[in-house]
Amino acid sequence: MNGVSNSTATSETCETGRMKVIAVIPARLASTRLPRKMLREIGGVPLLAWVYQGVRRCSALDQVVVATDSEEIMRFCEQQGFAARMTSAAHRSGTERVHEISTAIPADVYLNVQGDEPLTRPEHIESLIAVMQSTGVEVGTLKTAAADVDVNNPSAVKVVTDATGRALYFSRATIPHDRDGVRPRYYKHLGFYGYRKDALDRFVRWPESSLERSERLEQLRFLENGVPIYVAETPFDTIGVDTEEDVRRVEEIMRL
Repeated sequence: MNGVSNSTATSETCETGRMKVIAVIPARLASTRLPRKMLREIGGVPLLAWVYQGVRRCSALDQVVVATDSEEIMRFCEQQGFAARMTSAAHRSGTERVHEISTAIPADVYLNVQGDEPLTRPEHIESLIAVMQSTGVEVGTLKTAAADVDVNNPSAVKVVTDATGRALYFSRATIPHDRDGVRPRYYKHLGFYGYRKDALDRFVRWPESSLERSERLEQLRFLENGVPIYVAETPFDTIGVDTEEDVRRVEEIMRL
């Protein structure tokens, strides 16, 4: 198939597609590094609200749903007028939470937008939908050129792809390794995924994979089980909020 690593979709392209696309925002209140981060205010606005509003601005979507196991988050969504559903507290990952939504709401494609991405914008969603429109793509995601601060940062996941845009590997390590000082381009993986229903069904049937366990990266379960992940490049970087330092970085960007 044609490469998708430099895919750039427009709103018109997305709006003319015939797929039914639902964006799901998994949102847990429990967080080890930044307690209650989904409701943590950034610039005076709760983190979850930044994410929901950023996703909702993409007119190509049929529906946006917050998937949570928290009654407090559910009440917050109701107060804000955000569509939300309670999901099982037993889920171990956002992908499992998205799968539960997929069993209740039919769609052609389900997008998983991490609830800690306050810099989410419509262009991210559009690029991801463009990847999923390609024939045969079961799983898609995004990458962006890594900033210097992220290259050696284990909290920033790196990705390498082949010539057709398929992911070869995701890692918290600095990949590719620059053995001879040739200064390769580094790409950061962004927390946006697209899935077909069948891919989600298989994901939840498979046990946790060895690489997934080692890196603590759930997308590696697909690669270890032979499911390609196609990666589109976007010029729009994001910062996943896990620490107080991340909060400060996001607030600095929002002030620009």
